[in-house]
Amino acid sequence: MATILFDQIIFGPIHSRRLGVSLGVNLLPTDGKICSFDCIYCECGLNKDGRTRSRMPRREEVKEALETKLLAMYEEGVKPDVITFAGNGEPTMHPDFGAIIDDTIEVRNRLCPEAKIAVLSNSTMLYKPAVFDALNKIEDNILKLDSVLDRRIQQLNAPNSPSFTFGQLLEQLLLFEGNLIIQTMFLRGECNGESVDNTTEEEINGWLQALQKIKPKKVMIYTIDRETPVSGLRKVGKEDLEAIADRARELGFEVSVSI
Repeated sequence: MATILFDQIIFGPIHSRRLGVSLGVNLLPTDGKICSFDCIYCECGLNKDGRTRSRMPRREEVKEALETKLLAMYEEGVKPDVITFAGNGEPTMHPDFGAIIDDTIEVRNRLCPEAKIAVLSNSTMLYKPAVFDALNKIEDNILKLDSVLDRRIQQLNAPNSPSFTFGQLLEQLLLFEGNLIIQTMFLRGECNGESVDNTTEEEINGWLQALQKIKPKKVMIYTIDRETPVSGLRKVGKEDLEAIADRARELGFEVSVSI
């Protein structure tokens, strides 16, 4: 498959389906992928295919690169809607993640105060106080919840830690007291000869019950947009996504649908 890896610390700006004009920040090495999940739909490919030989960028390098890019954008008359931490894997795995967020807030306030700061995270590092505290400081704390079933999490997300369960994740998500955005990828198909479908009634009911407990300020649902590292996966159609979204809206949640 054609994997997408970012070969710079700062990339874009790009037009994001969910966030608008987004200036990306990659805290992972630029020659491969590092992630605590191995999602079968990841545009960066599978972990085994993304072995890296380089290091993560230093805190100082990130700040300097961000300042340089924002100043260049200012000269061009371009303003980002959001500064988004994503890149080649899980951004919260960077050992200086909390300090980098503090730097980013300072740079944003000085150079583009209208922009939001977003982090796209798979929710695996929430047990770290520095990560939890940093995510509480930003506007768009976007956390993954693809399923409430442990067997589906293992199938879709393939967490590196065998102890990662929905029950543990739910406890950590509840600690945000609603200061978070839930992001869910819906898809169907086959993987290793088994059915893949997190849109079943069992899963949607469980997902809705989880949302009622978590009380996120927003919910983002989306489906496959690019080629996936595992063949046999299919998009969920707009009509089906909107039907899922409507059920969440009926419970009072703001829901965006990207397809």
